[in-house]
Amino acid sequence: MPSYELFLVLRQMSRPELVSALKRTAESILDKGGIIRSLQNLGSRALPYKVSGQGLVHREGTYFTINFDVAPTKIADMKEEFSRDVDIIRRNVYKMEEPEKYECTLHEEMLPPAYRKDVQEMIEIAKKKQKPKYNYNSGLDYYPFQK
Repeated sequence: MPSYELFLVLRQMSRPELVSALKRTAESILDKGGIIRSLQNLGSRALPYKVSGQGLVHREGTYFTINFDVAPTKIADMKEEFSRDVDIIRRNVYKMEEPEKYECTLHEEMLPPAYRKDVQEMIEIAKKKQKPKYNYNSGLDYYPFQK
């Protein structure tokens, strides 16, 4: 199952209400067969602009991120369920990409740039892209295609 990150902005409310909203969110992920990896509270702060939702205007919110694994077919159902929740102001689900793994050694980095493997590859690519130059030994004193 791929990993996803759910970014939530919940409306400003008391702690018990906040806990119940997070429980509802977590239970909906678990009901869809998901596995919650982490839940992080990013704190309460003023929203960058007024947000209208469910007939209310919100100026402050509590930010959360939830990292979870779930089947890709269940994401649309979860988004729809979160959009109906009156406590959630904003929600975004992002797919988490695996970082590219590369091996770098200190020896390669200590070499002068001209001797590095990646720089030599760039030089070879540049040589392949060079345009053919005018052959001055053709018997003509000028370049015939000059404008």
